[in-house]
Amino acid sequence: ADSDKLRLGEWVLAIGSPYDLRSTITAGIVSAKGRSMPKDPNNPNEFRIESFIQTDAAVNPGNSGGALVNKEGKLVGVNTAIISQTGSYAGYSFAVPSNIVKRITDDLMDYGTVHRARLGIVMLPINDEIAKELKLSSVNGVYITDMASDSAAAEAGIKVGDVVVEIGGSKVTGVSSVQELVNNFHPGDRTEVKVIRGGEALSFEVVLK
Repeated sequence: ADSDKLRLGEWVLAIGSPYDLRSTITAGIVSAKGRSMPKDPNNPNEFRIESFIQTDAAVNPGNSGGALVNKEGKLVGVNTAIISQTGSYAGYSFAVPSNIVKRITDDLMDYGTVHRARLGIVMLPINDEIAKELKLSSVNGVYITDMASDSAAAEAGIKVGDVVVEIGGSKVTGVSSVQELVNNFHPGDRTEVKVIRGGEALSFEVVLK
C-alpha cells in the first residue's frame, strides 16, 4: 500500500514471531507518522531513516522484519523498533514505511546496494519564533542553516536562510518529511523544490546527488 496515505487513528496489524511464538498478530492504530529515533551516541554521524510509522500495536523482540498491514491486509510498513526501558513492549512501536521499503528493495535488486539521493542541506524545524521572524503563515517547512557549496541545493540556487516548503509536489511538514520525500528519488533525478525567501515563493529545479 501507499504508506503516505496512512491516516492517524487507522487500524493496523503487526505480524511477527516474538519470543519464538510463531505467526503472532497484534492490533493497534497509527499513532504518529514521520517519527525520528534517538541517534546512537556511539555513532552520531550514522545516516539513519528518520521517518517511522508509530503504532500502539504490541511489538516485542522477534517482531522485527515482520509485516505491518492495514485492514485490507496490504503492507504499509516493516516492524523495526520499540522504545522501552526494559527491552519489552511499553506502548510504542515503530515501522519503516512501505514506500521507503519499496525504494530500498528496488535498489538492492537493481544495483546490489542502496543508492541514497541527497539534497545536501542542514536544516531546522520551523518553530513559532522562526515563523514570526520570517513572517511565515505556518510552521510547516524547514529552515536551511547551512549547506555545502557543491550540494545539489546550492548548485540549483537555493540559499542558507531559505525555508523549504515543498519537494516534488509534496508538502514539507518537518525535518523527517524532507528525508522521506528525498528518499523517493534516485541520485541524478530532477525534482522541483519550492522555498520561501524574503516572503516570496520561489521554485528551483534540483538535480539530486
